[in-house]
Amino acid sequence: MIRLLLWILGGVLLGGVVHLATVLALPQTATQDAYSRLVPITPVNAMAPLAPPSSEAAIMPFMDPAFAAAVCRYDLSNGPLKFNAPVTQTYTSVTFYTRASVAYYAINDRAAGRKAIELDLMTPEQHAEMPEEEGVTSADRLIIESPTKTGLIVLRALAAEPGLMPAVRRVLAAARCQIEAAS
Repeated sequence: MIRLLLWILGGVLLGGVVHLATVLALPQTATQDAYSRLVPITPVNAMAPLAPPSSEAAIMPFMDPAFAAAVCRYDLSNGPLKFNAPVTQTYTSVTFYTRASVAYYAINDRAAGRKAIELDLMTPEQHAEMPEEEGVTSADRLIIESPTKTGLIVLRALAAEPGLMPAVRRVLAAARCQIEAAS
């Protein structure tokens, strides 16, 4: 009887290890991750609106039809990125993802406390090379350090009613994501 229980325990432990290894390896082996899905429809270092989700097709899974979304696929190889997005009257959020779909920063309109979300995105190396500006505080200039040179910036805005969706899409169309001009 003890021998049977040991075999069962060994099988359960082996099954748990295989399950855990599979779950941890899947994100690395997935070929249709968010970045790969967005490559054909989004330019590099520019905002691109996402089509509204439908029951037949959605660019990304679990998209909320009450939110309008736009994406910037960034590449920091040529320098820091300047991001500017006006906020809507209801709710606006910006989330930053690495190439491997790991979220590393998020901000919403309430945290920004302004009529626009403005920030600079750069690698830690680019940030270290920046000259020290006297009189400029973190409240004046928000700098986000990206752990990778490539990734995604996802801008979402809530349309409180379906009739407000065109106005929300116009606000998102005014968002900018571009390489900072050298000064």
